[in-house]
Amino acid sequence: MLSTIKEEIDVIFERDPAARSVLETIFTCPGFQAILFHRFNHWLWKNKLYLLARMAAHIARFLTGIEIHPGAVIGRRFFIDHGMGIVIGETSEIGDDVSIYHGVTLGGTTWNKGKRHPTLEDNVVIGAGAKILGPITIGEGSRVGCNAVVVKDTPPGATVVGVPGHVVVKRDDEDKSAQREAMAKRIGFDAYAESKDMPDPIQNALDSILDHMHQVDKELQELKKK
Repeated sequence: MLSTIKEEIDVIFERDPAARSVLETIFTCPGFQAILFHRFNHWLWKNKLYLLARMAAHIARFLTGIEIHPGAVIGRRFFIDHGMGIVIGETSEIGDDVSIYHGVTLGGTTWNKGKRHPTLEDNVVIGAGAKILGPITIGEGSRVGCNAVVVKDTPPGATVVGVPGHVVVKRDDEDKSAQREAMAKRIGFDAYAESKDMPDPIQNALDSILDHMHQVDKELQELKKK
């Protein structure tokens, strides 16, 4: 238990630049307090002490503003920043090294029993106010933008924004992004003055032009060789 507490404190110092001391973290960090409450509540839940687990979770919600159902499965080094208004449903599953911010909901879309809440794989980051709904899976290393509403599975390494949430960057796009950047430099144009993840229609049009130019350049080089 002590090693778990130390690990959770280390995570806060790693991901929160405002953290200054261990005592300050223990007494004033609601995310840290909420996850410690949950570790205990989940133990009660697994041992079929359902009423005690729910009552303890209710107290934790009152004290921290973070609602985590004791049935939720949460991995190691889970980081909650600010935390107010977070809701994590009963059948949610969260992997290791996940970070979420205030106002996030991991909710269900049905009243049927069984798996009805999301699964977040390792190294996922969920922005403030995002809603992840239903028994979907957010792939490893994905990022969900602030206030996005996600109701479908996302591939590993994706960046998801919007309502409804849609993927704007996938891991498969990394090579193509590097290719576009190289072509932009060749023609003296910086295509990425703004974030690569922004779903900007003008940026998308520029990407298409750069892709076309790359293909034309490739064919030209092949003709020269011949």
